[in-house]
Amino acid sequence: VIHVGCLAKINPEAPLDKDCVLSCGISTGLGAALNVAKPPKGSSVAIFGLGAVGLAAAEGARLAGASRIIGVDLNPNRFELAKKFGCTEFVNSKDLDKPVQEVLAEMTNGGVDRSIECTGNINAMISAFECVHDGWGVAVLVGVPRKDAEFKTNPMNVLNERTLKGTFFGNYEPRTDLPNVVEMYMRK
Repeated sequence: VIHVGCLAKINPEAPLDKDCVLSCGISTGLGAALNVAKPPKGSSVAIFGLGAVGLAAAEGARLAGASRIIGVDLNPNRFELAKKFGCTEFVNSKDLDKPVQEVLAEMTNGGVDRSIECTGNINAMISAFECVHDGWGVAVLVGVPRKDAEFKTNPMNVLNERTLKGTFFGNYEPRTDLPNVVEMYMRK
């Protein structure tokens, strides 16, 4: 049984063993990049969390034309696979002696243009917001935090014209947009 709003007709030639992951994590990460963060061509993007959703977000940033895609994860074993999805640089926040947002700001001369948080960890969410550039930076929260989590940041981070957005399912409409995501996959 499925809700009618979640039922989508897709290309019958699409392999279901591959397309099944497009219906949640992949569409969420891809859409977070393409539909919500919308990184301009040549921009810098930080991806927090390099699981399935984060890899899809990196792929979306790559497809949008970002030139620097910085993967942030506690597990360095994920870095090699993330290169295949567009990550160009990596930061293991566990190995740092200062907050990851400060390191990212130093790496990018003031902050990344876009960040996408894919962990659900409230500290990663705060870091993702605080690492974007003043004036034009956009942070997108994708991960779902604990229900009692609190997002705390200095109000100047908002007053300095950083933008904070959130998304479920990458702002895709399942019935109309999921068939297009499947077609993207079919076109490699």
